[in-house]
Amino acid sequence: MRQLLAIAVLFGFHAGARADEPKPEAAAAVMTNALKAFQVPGAALVVVRGDKTLVLKGYGRRSSDAKELVTPDTLFPLASCTKQFTTALLAMLVDDGVLDWDDPVKKHFPEFKLSDPNANALLTLRDLVTHRTGLASHDLLWYHAPWNIEHTLKQVPHLPLDYQFRSGYRYNSITFMAAGRISEKCGKKKWEELVRERLVEPLEMKGVTFTTTDFPKGADRARGHQLSKSGKVEIAPVYAMKEPNPSGSMNATARDLAAWLQFHVSDGVAPSGRRLVSSTPLLETRTPQNPLRLGPLAKASFPETVQVSYAMGWVVSDYRGLKVVGHGGLIDGFRIQITLVPDKDLGFAVLTNMHDSRMPIAATNTLIDLYCDLKPKDWNALFLKLIDDEAEAKKAALAARDRARDPNAKLSLPLADYAGEYKHPAYGTATVTHADGKLTAKFSNFTYPLEHYERDAFRVVEGRFENELAVFTVAEGKAKGLKLSVIEFRK
Repeated sequence: MRQLLAIAVLFGFHAGARADEPKPEAAAAVMTNALKAFQVPGAALVVVRGDKTLVLKGYGRRSSDAKELVTPDTLFPLASCTKQFTTALLAMLVDDGVLDWDDPVKKHFPEFKLSDPNANALLTLRDLVTHRTGLASHDLLWYHAPWNIEHTLKQVPHLPLDYQFRSGYRYNSITFMAAGRISEKCGKKKWEELVRERLVEPLEMKGVTFTTTDFPKGADRARGHQLSKSGKVEIAPVYAMKEPNPSGSMNATARDLAAWLQFHVSDGVAPSGRRLVSSTPLLETRTPQNPLRLGPLAKASFPETVQVSYAMGWVVSDYRGLKVVGHGGLIDGFRIQITLVPDKDLGFAVLTNMHDSRMPIAATNTLIDLYCDLKPKDWNALFLKLIDDEAEAKKAALAARDRARDPNAKLSLPLADYAGEYKHPAYGTATVTHADGKLTAKFSNFTYPLEHYERDAFRVVEGRFENELAVFTVAEGKAKGLKLSVIEFRK
């Protein structure tokens, strides 16, 4: 099929849908069942094969408190699926001859440095976009941060490597921000301008925005949701991403993603028939680069898979004998999944307005089974059980921690003596205040209300980090340090 598609592109026509494609009603049933199973208010679906869009439809509501329905033109955040656009742009710059995947980072962006001088000397663009630099995720250096990307990038030299350079995998959005800066250095324009001019406009992706502040007035936008502590659906606070971010700030519609999927299925040809990039550098972005070692719960998410690797903005795995290339996007109130089945010339995009839902991957797997004539499997049930197992594991871990707690282990200092400023060379300052007999820690744009747990440890009682422990270090009768969200701050 791949050879037929290449010949079709050469002679100006395209491979398309099969005569025996499943009816759209079958895809609708998949989505409807998944929406109900995972308590998702609304979703949009795109299915393409070759140059044909088989399904382009919205299901459910844009917001749980309104009647407006999700349509093919409803905007959703792409979150980390933005990374695909960054690596596609880099592939174009490789195609232009102004960049190579194995160029040293210092050649194009000498300002970006790791803390290990040996790793820093060897660091390449390929390392940045395959999550093998040695850096841990360090998401709190950018997520909801009051500072800009430039500030985040400048802090990297102050971060010790979490593992040996090129010896493992840690998902890292910061290195993709650095890769975006390299695209700017080589492309002579801002990242967002390059993506718009070289990808978005030629693909006629008319709904795309690069921040949450440049939506057109009255835009058809989905509203994010989350599950409350009692398990009920509620509207999630909006995460305003005001700065274009090569790792995760783009927004798009299902109609936009139909063109994006066709571009990838055709290995670089737009639906108009115009080739935007040579196939070789684009296919490199979908070639396995860094094997993933999955833990037990992660393995449960891939029960039909033997090997999983990160490519460049894509995850490559085997699935029931097929090569599957995909990536998820997760941001406050939303989760999406974009997936390719190259040997079947298939592409899928599932966009949902529910935080951290497993619905997109469950629906995608079910759709792959449907469109590839595979034996059906109840993916909804499998992922719902996985959710329950994860919740039980978390509950058991908290219970074990509480059983080991010594409630009579008292504070080393008077409560007010823990107040003050604690600093980290990369993360900056965490401030602890004492008022009305309680301590509150603040860092970045986050607030941590604290209550005494045992000794010099405090439990976060509400908010994003509820149930985490904030632990003070006391020496010589003074509070000398604070461990907050795994960050070691010092006085």
